[in-house]
Amino acid sequence: MSDFLQGLRLWFAPRRISEEGDTPDYRFSLANERTFLAWLRTALALVGGGFAVDQFLPDLRWGVRVGLALALIGAGVLCAVRAVNHWVRCERAMRRGEDLPVSRFPVLLALAVGVVSLTMAAVVAWEGAG
Repeated sequence: MSDFLQGLRLWFAPRRISEEGDTPDYRFSLANERTFLAWLRTALALVGGGFAVDQFLPDLRWGVRVGLALALIGAGVLCAVRAVNHWVRCERAMRRGEDLPVSRFPVLLALAVGVVSLTMAAVVAWEGAG
């Protein structure tokens, strides 16, 4: 079974993680959990930002408003899913004594939020001038 599918199964059966390797210092597991919760807070903020764009910028053209809102909500969904995946990967790596996994996701998320933010700023300035 591929590593991804095995990791996906662990999302719904985290008790199985304890069957792998050695139990790490609980402080590391708790730090991993805090990181997971931080990613979830970020996901909630992105989803909330998407709803805010849709509700509080009614003067924007419908397509622009909905496009920006969906981009933020979609980023929130990806962030939440990525949080679970990252938590499982890190927990497994700690138990196995491996290096923690690296990811391009934070950079991609930051770029996506930056592009949406610049687009929002440009659209708001353009609509305000018109």
